[in-house]
Amino acid sequence: MNDTPGWASPGSAPSDGQEPGASDPAAPNDRPGPAEPSGQPGTDPQNPGMKWSKEQPPAGQWSAPTGAPNPGQAPPPPPPGPGWGGQPPGGGYGGPGAPGGYGGQGPYGGSPYGGWGGGVWGGPPPAAKPGVIPLRPLGVGEILDGAVSTMRTYWRTVLGISLTVAVFTEIIVILVQGLILNDTVSTEALNDPSASFDELSRALGDTMISSGVVFLVSLIGTITATALLTTVTSRAVLGKSVTIGEAWRDARPQVLRLFGLIFLLLLIAFGIVIVGVLPGLLVAVAGASGPGAALGILGGLGAGVVAVWLMVRFSLSSPALMLEKQSITKSMSRSVKLVRGSWWRVFGIQLLATVIANIVASIVVIPFTLVASAFSGDGVSGFLNSGAGDVGWTYLIISGVGAVIGSMITFPITAGVTVLLYIDQRIRREALDLELARAAGVQDYGTAAGSGS
Repeated sequence: MNDTPGWASPGSAPSDGQEPGASDPAAPNDRPGPAEPSGQPGTDPQNPGMKWSKEQPPAGQWSAPTGAPNPGQAPPPPPPGPGWGGQPPGGGYGGPGAPGGYGGQGPYGGSPYGGWGGGVWGGPPPAAKPGVIPLRPLGVGEILDGAVSTMRTYWRTVLGISLTVAVFTEIIVILVQGLILNDTVSTEALNDPSASFDELSRALGDTMISSGVVFLVSLIGTITATALLTTVTSRAVLGKSVTIGEAWRDARPQVLRLFGLIFLLLLIAFGIVIVGVLPGLLVAVAGASGPGAALGILGGLGAGVVAVWLMVRFSLSSPALMLEKQSITKSMSRSVKLVRGSWWRVFGIQLLATVIANIVASIVVIPFTLVASAFSGDGVSGFLNSGAGDVGWTYLIISGVGAVIGSMITFPITAGVTVLLYIDQRIRREALDLELARAAGVQDYGTAAGSGS
């Protein structure tokens, strides 16, 4: 007998162990059943013990769900197939244990909610994640999280590199500032309302020289940290650790090229700005100071936009040079190719990472600068004139400690985001995730499970 819900006859009740809705095999379908006493409606006068039900179903519709149908009776309709209204194959919406359905055991990750990855829905499988990022195109949050995860997971190597480079850089800055710039640079005219134009120009030039020297020394440290941290981040993507010595051995052959690349990019940027400002300077020298200043400002703004546009296009040159062992020009062309069509995305991610890193670093640096100003006796003036002019050794040392701590934060974030952005662009354009999966030892990635790109 078939007792599946939905196929039992409605209105029937079990009797003497008989299935609901089953016909009595000992009696034909047209034989009346037990009747009420004589005189009651529906009684059989010849057999008062038998009676008819007050309400009878139409003829030909009271058959049991199993067995051969009565002659002349249409067979019941077949169950719906696995179309729009039917149950999907492999369990579909089925209950517990149905493979591929909501209640079944999914083939990926053992999820009890099946669905994705089953034979019905065909969703993408989860991407492999051997290291700090999943091997698929990344979102903004995943890139930032990958940089932070690299710093947190491999903190000994990352902070060791950042601390070493920051300490050496800051020692050079303090020595140059205290021994050379304090004796040769004077910015007092900038605070003197009665200073002449020549004095203001000389003071402004001294300030630019002082800031330029400090910037140059800091840039050298940043390049060195970037070269070493690029190796660490690329290994972290594969889930492999690296020591400081291994990072240096891997990066050393490309360090000089990296210096050449950075200085070439700076030369291009400053050259564009000078070309934009030069017409205004020439007009001002000719005697029209007002129009010359306006023309110089407009030219500088336009040149600045062009310089930013170019620098973003070349922003992935550093990881291309370090990881692909390319030359300077080849790495620049690789960056242009990877950034093409994604300029705003690359610009936005790098700007966001720079802002976050500098905000976090400022939270550390500003208190040290204030403390340095208080101990050196310069007060607020020392804080405002930091990095230029005559400042004492106490101020330089205390503020330098804060700068070292700030650099330990900015170096890993900015370098990590640049490397991960480079890897993300190659995953999107060149299916780099397949090569990374093979390098990480992920089995059958891109064949059985499918590629995340």
